[in-house]
Amino acid sequence: MVSEYSDILKKAKSIAIIGCSANKYRTSYHIASYLKENGYLIIPVNPKYDEVLGVPCYDEMADIPEKYPVDIVDIFRNSDHTADMVRQVIGWVEKNGQKPVVWTQMDVSSEEAEALAGEAGLPYVKNECIMVQHERLL
Repeated sequence: MVSEYSDILKKAKSIAIIGCSANKYRTSYHIASYLKENGYLIIPVNPKYDEVLGVPCYDEMADIPEKYPVDIVDIFRNSDHTADMVRQVIGWVEKNGQKPVVWTQMDVSSEEAEALAGEAGLPYVKNECIMVQHERLL
Protein backbone atom coordinates (compact mmCIF):
# COMPACT_ATOMS: atom_id res chain seq x y z
CA MET A 1 0.00 0.00 0.00
CA VAL A 2 2.84 2.42 0.72
CA SER A 3 3.84 2.49 -2.96
CA GLU A 4 0.20 3.18 -3.83
CA TYR A 5 0.20 6.15 -1.43
CA SER A 6 3.52 7.24 -2.88
CA ASP A 7 2.05 7.31 -6.41
CA ILE A 8 -0.98 9.29 -5.22
CA LEU A 9 1.12 11.85 -3.37
CA LYS A 10 3.71 12.24 -6.13
CA LYS A 11 1.05 12.89 -8.79
CA ALA A 12 -1.07 15.23 -6.66
CA LYS A 13 -0.66 18.97 -6.86
CA SER A 14 -3.76 20.16 -5.00
CA ILE A 15 -5.53 18.91 -1.88
CA ALA A 16 -8.96 20.00 -0.66
CA ILE A 17 -9.05 19.61 3.11
CA ILE A 18 -12.56 19.12 4.50
CA GLY A 19 -12.66 20.13 8.15
CA CYS A 20 -9.51 22.23 7.90
CA SER A 21 -9.17 24.43 10.96
CA ALA A 22 -7.63 27.89 11.42
CA ASN A 23 -6.83 26.90 15.02
CA LYS A 24 -3.08 26.26 15.08
CA TYR A 25 -3.56 23.68 17.83
CA ARG A 26 -5.75 21.43 15.65
CA THR A 27 -4.28 18.51 13.73
CA SER A 28 -5.94 19.63 10.50
CA TYR A 29 -4.21 23.02 10.72
CA HIS A 30 -0.83 21.40 11.36
CA ILE A 31 -1.21 18.98 8.44
CA ALA A 32 -2.54 21.69 6.08
CA SER A 33 0.48 23.83 6.97
CA TYR A 34 2.81 20.89 6.33
CA LEU A 35 1.21 20.15 2.96
CA LYS A 36 1.38 23.81 1.92
CA GLU A 37 5.06 24.02 2.96
CA ASN A 38 5.73 20.94 0.84
CA GLY A 39 4.42 22.52 -2.33
CA TYR A 40 0.80 21.41 -2.48
CA LEU A 41 -1.99 23.85 -3.25
CA ILE A 42 -4.29 23.49 -0.26
CA ILE A 43 -7.99 24.26 -0.54
CA PRO A 44 -9.51 24.52 2.94
CA VAL A 45 -13.18 23.53 3.30
CA ASN A 46 -14.88 24.61 6.53
CA PRO A 47 -17.91 26.90 6.94
CA LYS A 48 -16.43 28.40 10.13
CA TYR A 49 -13.62 30.29 8.37
CA ASP A 50 -13.08 32.77 5.54
CA GLU A 51 -9.45 31.70 5.20
CA VAL A 52 -6.94 29.27 6.63
CA LEU A 53 -3.17 29.79 6.33
CA GLY A 54 -3.80 32.80 4.09
CA VAL A 55 -5.82 30.72 1.63
CA PRO A 56 -9.55 31.26 0.93
CA CYS A 57 -11.69 28.73 2.76
CA TYR A 58 -14.89 27.36 1.21
CA ASP A 59 -18.04 26.33 3.08
CA GLU A 60 -18.36 23.02 1.23
CA MET A 61 -17.00 21.17 -1.79
CA ALA A 62 -19.67 22.63 -4.09
CA ASP A 63 -18.24 26.11 -3.42
CA ILE A 64 -14.76 25.32 -4.74
CA PRO A 65 -14.39 27.17 -8.07
CA GLU A 66 -14.02 24.93 -11.12
CA LYS A 67 -10.72 26.66 -11.93
CA TYR A 68 -9.14 24.60 -9.14
CA PRO A 69 -8.29 21.03 -10.03
CA VAL A 70 -8.47 18.84 -6.93
CA ASP A 71 -6.31 15.71 -6.87
CA ILE A 72 -7.04 14.61 -3.29
CA VAL A 73 -9.89 15.38 -0.91
CA ASP A 74 -8.53 14.89 2.61
CA ILE A 75 -11.31 14.46 5.17
CA PHE A 76 -10.87 15.60 8.79
CA ARG A 77 -14.39 15.07 10.11
CA ASN A 78 -15.75 12.67 12.68
CA SER A 79 -16.55 9.31 11.10
CA ASP A 80 -20.26 9.99 11.74
CA HIS A 81 -20.02 12.72 9.07
CA THR A 82 -17.68 11.05 6.58
CA ALA A 83 -20.41 9.55 4.37
CA ASP A 84 -22.03 12.98 4.05
CA MET A 85 -18.66 14.47 3.13
CA VAL A 86 -18.21 11.78 0.46
CA ARG A 87 -21.68 12.65 -0.86
CA GLN A 88 -20.47 16.27 -1.15
CA VAL A 89 -17.43 15.09 -3.08
CA ILE A 90 -19.61 12.98 -5.39
CA GLY A 91 -21.88 15.97 -6.08
CA TRP A 92 -18.83 18.10 -6.84
CA VAL A 93 -17.43 15.38 -9.13
CA GLU A 94 -20.72 15.15 -11.02
CA LYS A 95 -20.60 18.91 -11.57
CA ASN A 96 -17.06 19.14 -12.94
CA GLY A 97 -15.96 15.65 -13.94
CA GLN A 98 -12.82 15.51 -11.80
CA LYS A 99 -11.98 12.24 -10.04
CA PRO A 100 -10.02 13.04 -6.87
CA VAL A 101 -8.76 10.48 -4.41
CA VAL A 102 -10.86 10.50 -1.24
CA TRP A 103 -8.41 10.32 1.65
CA THR A 104 -9.67 9.73 5.19
CA GLN A 105 -7.46 10.60 8.14
CA MET A 106 -6.99 8.24 11.09
CA ASP A 107 -10.29 6.95 12.53
CA VAL A 108 -12.32 9.02 10.05
CA SER A 109 -13.40 6.35 7.59
CA SER A 110 -16.78 4.64 7.69
CA GLU A 111 -18.06 1.63 5.78
CA GLU A 112 -20.80 3.76 4.23
CA ALA A 113 -18.31 6.40 3.06
CA GLU A 114 -16.03 3.77 1.56
CA ALA A 115 -18.97 2.11 -0.24
CA LEU A 116 -20.20 5.46 -1.62
CA ALA A 117 -16.75 6.32 -2.95
CA GLY A 118 -16.45 2.88 -4.51
CA GLU A 119 -19.86 3.14 -6.20
CA ALA A 120 -18.83 6.53 -7.61
CA GLY A 121 -15.54 5.12 -8.91
CA LEU A 122 -13.43 7.31 -6.63
CA PRO A 123 -10.17 5.95 -5.22
CA TYR A 124 -10.43 5.73 -1.42
CA VAL A 125 -7.69 5.80 1.20
CA LYS A 126 -8.91 4.50 4.53
CA ASN A 127 -7.72 5.78 7.92
CA GLU A 128 -4.25 6.98 6.94
CA CYS A 129 -2.48 10.17 7.95
CA ILE A 130 -1.55 12.00 4.76
CA MET A 131 1.38 13.74 6.48
CA VAL A 132 2.85 10.49 7.81
CA GLN A 133 2.58 8.92 4.36
CA HIS A 134 4.18 11.98 2.74
CA GLU A 135 7.04 11.98 5.27
CA ARG A 136 7.74 8.35 4.35
CA LEU A 137 8.36 9.51 0.78
CA LEU A 138 11.11 11.84 1.91
